[in-house]
Amino acid sequence: MSFGYRAIALRGIALAAIVAAFGAPAMAEEVKVVFGSTGSDLTDFPDLVKPWEDKTGNKVSVVPMPSSTSDQFAQYRLWLAAGTSDIDLYQTDVIWAPQLAQHFVDLTAAAKDLIPTEFPSIIQSQTVGGKLVALPIFTDAPALYYRKDLLEKYKQPVPKTWDEMAASAKIIMDGERAAGSKDFWGFVFQGNAYEGLTCDALEWVKSFGGGQIVEPDGTISINNPKAVKALETAKSWVGTIAPAGVLSYQEEEARGVWQTGNAAFMRNWPYAYSLGNGADSKVKGLFDVTTLPVGAEGDSSAATLGGWNIAVSKYSKHQDAAISLALYLAGPEAQKWRAIHETHLPTIQALYDDADVAKAAPIIPQWKNVFLNAVPRPSAPTLGKYNEVSAKFWSAVHDTLSGNGSAADNLAKLEGDLTDIKGDNW
Repeated sequence: MSFGYRAIALRGIALAAIVAAFGAPAMAEEVKVVFGSTGSDLTDFPDLVKPWEDKTGNKVSVVPMPSSTSDQFAQYRLWLAAGTSDIDLYQTDVIWAPQLAQHFVDLTAAAKDLIPTEFPSIIQSQTVGGKLVALPIFTDAPALYYRKDLLEKYKQPVPKTWDEMAASAKIIMDGERAAGSKDFWGFVFQGNAYEGLTCDALEWVKSFGGGQIVEPDGTISINNPKAVKALETAKSWVGTIAPAGVLSYQEEEARGVWQTGNAAFMRNWPYAYSLGNGADSKVKGLFDVTTLPVGAEGDSSAATLGGWNIAVSKYSKHQDAAISLALYLAGPEAQKWRAIHETHLPTIQALYDDADVAKAAPIIPQWKNVFLNAVPRPSAPTLGKYNEVSAKFWSAVHDTLSGNGSAADNLAKLEGDLTDIKGDNW
């Protein structure tokens, strides 16, 4: 897929408070935003930004990226290393702040009124060297989606362990196929070799009591029997309850199978909730969500912490307008719109008690405690080496799922690779 500067002109966005703070521009400016397309984010963006555009007189255009966060990050690094002024705002993953901070404007002063309304831990995740380098626009923690109609039909409980999920998935899959649904599967998830697999596999490992790959103190912990068991369990799903093609699935491929009514269970982020209940969805009104399963009774459920932020490039020629837009995107009006229309979890605390949000997206107030207890990827302890760590991890996991070596052998090799990457220290 091309990474060129293919800009799609979109309509813009704003708040009266932001206009008051920054003033209406003497001449209209075009602000360019870059982000990946997942779900309906790209098609929704004109409606999201329209209030800001109307109130400021500025225009917004988007440079679209593929949905793979790994591909996005690689392209971002190229643009930023070159000091390009063609991009004003970057939508960034929660894990990228330490690696890209030097290229972004410190937003601490501009966001002084917004910061107290946010969850402190999320603000802290985007603060590097005392500088707030990106503003949170939504947070994320995944769920286990399940067909409540099919659990009832086959008299299966909402699963609490991965083994219970797999057993119910097979019963439902076999029953639906016998009834004529030949393309029906038990479980779909993100199995491609990319950052998404790091998220899925971290959940498996952590939920089996196998640690967090690299612990907060920097210790490499991944090579242990519980992590081995977690990956061997996941391997057993491929080609049985999950299609062999799941090894190439990202979020949207999994959602595609699920939303056409061809899966009993799915692991995915909250954005899939509103789309699954859309007018064109074959599972509208037929599903619910629950916390991800555990390895065994007594273990704790693990949901990888996700989330996206907006950063202003130091190389932008439209910094005032870009900061104004960033404040709008991170502010209550835009976050509420995204919560209602896209089921994106807000980072502004008060929105979890908002009646409009609860009515339109009941998953959101339910999910507050899930993301507050979500498991972070080890970007904090590994600092600028995180992407190398993640790539080695997802490669080892993908090899295991594909049958290229056992989990024990692959994790032993991974430990050696991570030790080499760490060197004297992270």
